[in-house]
Amino acid sequence: MVLFVSLFISVLIFLLKDKLAGLESYGLLGLFVISVIGNATIVFPAPVILSAFVAGAIFNPLAVTVAVSAGATVGELTGYYAGFGGTSLVGNEAKLKKIKTWIDKFGLWVIFVLAVIPNPLFDLAGIVAGATGIPVWKYLIVVFAGKFIKFGIFAFLGAGSTGLIDKFL
Repeated sequence: MVLFVSLFISVLIFLLKDKLAGLESYGLLGLFVISVIGNATIVFPAPVILSAFVAGAIFNPLAVTVAVSAGATVGELTGYYAGFGGTSLVGNEAKLKKIKTWIDKFGLWVIFVLAVIPNPLFDLAGIVAGATGIPVWKYLIVVFAGKFIKFGIFAFLGAGSTGLIDKFL
């Protein structure tokens, strides 16, 4: 399944190469802003992973990783502050209770792992982190580390995909 999705994305990039090259006009700052906006949405998925993949094929993948990870980390503050302002939310939702239990047991490792894995639960982890009083600076460091790994993988996969596409087509 993962291979199929990767192949599909690669072909899509090849077919839309000219239109996607328009990202160059926005540069890394544009990627940062796109990532902030994409991660500021709570629970609704945004195509930031695809942006990192595509941008990795256009720009330096390490620079893409830093820009997208930093933007994603800033964007994830919306969930954190939603939890910080609404501590009573955690007691009312079963999924939030489950994440709180995980954080109580494993600490910041839960936030790190959820930041690495593409999943919708991360927004809930941010809410719990804010509601339980995890210091914002610790939250930001752990989120950045996890997002750096996740977006680094996609940016470097994007960088490596352009040569493969040209070989097959």
